[in-house]
Amino acid sequence: MADQLHDEKPLRVLLSEGSSTSAREAITMLGLAGHIVEVCDPSPVCLGRFSRFVGKFHRCPALGDDPAGYLSFIETLLAERPFDVLLPIHEQGFLFARVSERFKGCTGLALPSFESYRAAHSKAGFNRLLGELDLPQPPTRIVKSAGELRDAAYFPCVVKTSIGTASRGIWFVRNDAGLEHAAQDLEASQGFADEVLVQDLVAGTTEKAQAVFCRGKLLGFHASKQLAGGAGGGEAIKQSVRRPLVRAHVATIGERLGWHGALSVDTIVPDGGTHLFIDCNPRLVEPMSAGLAGLDLVELLLQVSQGKAPQPAPESREGLRTHLAMQAVLGCAVQCGTRREIFRQCVAIAAGHEPYADSVEELTPLRHDWISAIPLAMTAFALLANPRLGSKLSKKGWGTHLLGARSIRFIESENFPEPPEKSYGASFSG
Repeated sequence: MADQLHDEKPLRVLLSEGSSTSAREAITMLGLAGHIVEVCDPSPVCLGRFSRFVGKFHRCPALGDDPAGYLSFIETLLAERPFDVLLPIHEQGFLFARVSERFKGCTGLALPSFESYRAAHSKAGFNRLLGELDLPQPPTRIVKSAGELRDAAYFPCVVKTSIGTASRGIWFVRNDAGLEHAAQDLEASQGFADEVLVQDLVAGTTEKAQAVFCRGKLLGFHASKQLAGGAGGGEAIKQSVRRPLVRAHVATIGERLGWHGALSVDTIVPDGGTHLFIDCNPRLVEPMSAGLAGLDLVELLLQVSQGKAPQPAPESREGLRTHLAMQAVLGCAVQCGTRREIFRQCVAIAAGHEPYADSVEELTPLRHDWISAIPLAMTAFALLANPRLGSKLSKKGWGTHLLGARSIRFIESENFPEPPEKSYGASFSG
């Protein structure tokens, strides 16, 4: 990985959660760079807990259930222990951006204004932003009721709630029965309390790009294309690519929003066509692939978080293939559901056979961090014992460490409450 950005002095970094694949990969990059890593999460057995790079684990209230309690926990922790950087590796940035003034002077934090964050976090907001900038996206309609949904939908299409990550709140609709299923789910979950998007389903290759900005200026950019899908909408195998036009468009988005910190986008590339933006995440998404391709976006983000303005970084290397073994095994269980296929997948990964030849593991790097073998092995054994667990295990990443519609409305409310004067959870060594 690139080391030209690394400071000589290791930083003390607090990660906002440890359950996501993005958090797990950030832990690896921080640890390999020599930084001191501590993690907050409501789950004592979160994925990030299984790493030799985590010096201390803090069990905290769940952001999705108790945003004020989570905020109080983080503020208490920052008051008791010095951290150079608070790294919002997932949706916790929504909360931190809402109360960013609280963190000034006590830790480094790179986030845009709450208005800009909300525009990128909301699928409807991002849709409107793309329209304003005349950037490419699939034809999209916004509806607010089941009746409007039925009128706006034609097949095939994708129905999306305005708020949702890790493939939550998405329905791929191909016929009237699928449309009714989506409408009923949305009504049951009060999904129409917010805007719902109906988007043409475009066939093509899924790609992702992630970037780091300093007050609207693009500093680093990395893109990859999906070679094989995993569980929960994630990638099992990906390859780094050069996408100058996507880079230019992402730079335009960041400049318009005055973006400060990390920003990621998803695109779909139709056969013979150009990219269409389909999603936006105001954070880094699985940054290890960029690091292995020579671009350390995590280190760039640390520098921006400390108030520095580093020079734009060189482009990442094209053609680097990486994989996430856990995603591949889970995806195999969900898609195939047989012990034989799961076993074959495990053997191919371990032996480096196709499609994993010339590919580097990015999520559980056993060579650098042997403890990461524990959740990987437990997942494989569990699926071999009961392949039906695939869907259930893949949804572990959708836990209460993430926001829900109710917690978002609470954080957005005009009188978002002062955090209660009590501590939550317990801290113990990782």
